[in-house]
Amino acid sequence: MKITVDVVTLFPVFFESPLQESLLKKAQDKGLVAFNIHDLRQWTHDRHKTADDKPFGGGAGMVMKPEPIFECVEEIGKDAWVVLLDPQGEPMSQKLAQKLAKKKHLVLIAGHYEGVDQRVKDHLIDQEISVGDFITMGGEAPALCLIEAVTRLIPGVLGNEDSVQHESFQTGILEYPHYTRPREYRGWKVPDVLVSGNHKEVDLWRRKAAEQVTRQKRPDLLKSSLRRKK
Repeated sequence: MKITVDVVTLFPVFFESPLQESLLKKAQDKGLVAFNIHDLRQWTHDRHKTADDKPFGGGAGMVMKPEPIFECVEEIGKDAWVVLLDPQGEPMSQKLAQKLAKKKHLVLIAGHYEGVDQRVKDHLIDQEISVGDFITMGGEAPALCLIEAVTRLIPGVLGNEDSVQHESFQTGILEYPHYTRPREYRGWKVPDVLVSGNHKEVDLWRRKAAEQVTRQKRPDLLKSSLRRKK
């Protein structure tokens, strides 16, 4: 299934290089995903291409105007799932990435300044998503995070599909530690079980190591995983 991702932004150049690198480029070359970047100012109606204005009621900063956003999305986003990247949104997660990866058409709106006019949230978008409890310069970087998380889940994008099944958050806890050559470096040795050739023992070690890592770094995930199993 091919996914189309349209990004609405005030800064389209922001996306030029990232979308032409690594697996994102390969996914496009394979015809698995199509990215379209839209300059929101193309839907403005004054000679200055004004996309923002002062907030009613006063206050610091500027607010993105509703008209260009509505007109842009209505033109490019027929039958699409419309997402606003916004600090107030639902926290991004692996589970959410899996749901988005099943959509045929996504429209991502990169918010900016103090945010978008509330009427955009009330009457246009399907979902607000946040990539964390912090503030970025705008929604462009968060949009790239979402694009990366979703694209890698599209069948055929990753060289080894098994990679998705065993990584952090996929099973509810963090991933086990990884080692590669050399077997010994500066006196630090790779655990013997990983070079034993005993796949059953390796799997057991990895399960225990994953639980230990999660207990140390994200005990909240381990508690949630245990509750789901009950």
